[in-house]
Amino acid sequence: MSAKSPNPTDKHVGARVRMRRMMIGMSQEKLGDALGITFQQVQKYEKGTNRIGASRLQQIAKTLGVSVSFFFEGAPDIGDAGGFADGPSPAYVAEFLASSEGLALTRAFTRIKSPNVRRRVVDLIEELADPPPPN
Repeated sequence: MSAKSPNPTDKHVGARVRMRRMMIGMSQEKLGDALGITFQQVQKYEKGTNRIGASRLQQIAKTLGVSVSFFFEGAPDIGDAGGFADGPSPAYVAEFLASSEGLALTRAFTRIKSPNVRRRVVDLIEELADPPPPN
């Protein structure tokens, strides 16, 4: 018997909790202490394994300094049948931004002051992601 996989909305909300927590430099332990729960429970929330109740989500929002709606920005459409789109879904982007690599890349990129350098970085990444065919 296989384990039930997390609901996409629960995963998205959890990823947004993780992203915001990491953005402000808060550990899972500190968030857990502020909420009166263990860091293991915070991990389960962030993975979407355990669903976050409304009052708990409100408490998390207050602790992390955001509105409750922040956690639902870019959430998957529950009516969506999971078809293909023209690019990464908002949920995929949120998961990337919540990762350590995504957060590090975002922090570093936002410290680049020159718009020209930013554009060159984007061009480089696009080139690396989709290199031209060999001659």
